[in-house]
Amino acid sequence: MDKLSYTPRGALTPNYPLADLTWLRVGGPADWLFQPADEADLSAFLAALPADVAVFPMGVGSNLIVRDGGLRAVVIRLGRGFSAIDVEGDRVTAGAAALDVHVARKAAEAGRDLTFLRTIPGAIGGAVRMNAGCYGAYVADHLISARVVLRSGESVEIKAEDLHLAYRSSTLPEQAVIIAATFRAAPGDPAALAARMAEQIAKRDASQPTKARSAGSTFRNPSGASSTGRADDSQELKAWKVIDDAGMRGARLGGAQISEMHSNFLINAGGATARDLETLGEEVRKKVLQTQGISLEWEIMRVGEY
Repeated sequence: MDKLSYTPRGALTPNYPLADLTWLRVGGPADWLFQPADEADLSAFLAALPADVAVFPMGVGSNLIVRDGGLRAVVIRLGRGFSAIDVEGDRVTAGAAALDVHVARKAAEAGRDLTFLRTIPGAIGGAVRMNAGCYGAYVADHLISARVVLRSGESVEIKAEDLHLAYRSSTLPEQAVIIAATFRAAPGDPAALAARMAEQIAKRDASQPTKARSAGSTFRNPSGASSTGRADDSQELKAWKVIDDAGMRGARLGGAQISEMHSNFLINAGGATARDLETLGEEVRKKVLQTQGISLEWEIMRVGEY
């Protein structure tokens, strides 16, 4: 990084293999991986970074395919300095690197209900960016605001309503890095909340390939969403159902497979490349369109060069 006028305190590593950071264990290298020491380090780094250098914020890689050619960008990955969780009254503030499961548990221990986060894979930054949801509750139902470092290096607080949270989406500024989020959580009995989370985990493990290398749900439900960002559960159309109806449950390509257990899960069954996974996903989309006239939209983010 010859043009950089700032010496970061965090780790800055060239040619970092991103397959090591994604749940699917595929993908080529990033030009650089930056792991900032704290907010000030991140802000100064971004402010000094030349404007023509792209930035890609990355969480724990739970909903991501990095293509085999890698990323021509600086990947920003937050670590322990961004994982604090604080509960004060009905407000829960969590660093963007805090795992969703840890936030749900700590809130429950304090008698606050964010149990919907318990079965969502990933960290808080990604949950906010994608308006994550489960069991009828969404980030949009609880988020008060997000603290963000813009590409310019400026730190700002963005109110939930200004993120325009919708079904699996938000209007977060381009290349901005979420560093923390504050949620409003209703009261609840800690024991009852813990029991609810245990039931959710049992239900998930019975119906989803949680032990396989996957990136969570592959496609959005065709039923869409309401203007509030909540999935429209009044419609029965689900991604797994249309994939089943297209005869694609269990389909394979190289090391990639559509799960036999849940057909909206694309898994690395062993030795898959990013191309295997993405190509199989596109074959599913083509078959569903041909057989049912339905155009599935990817929920997994795909980035990088082929």
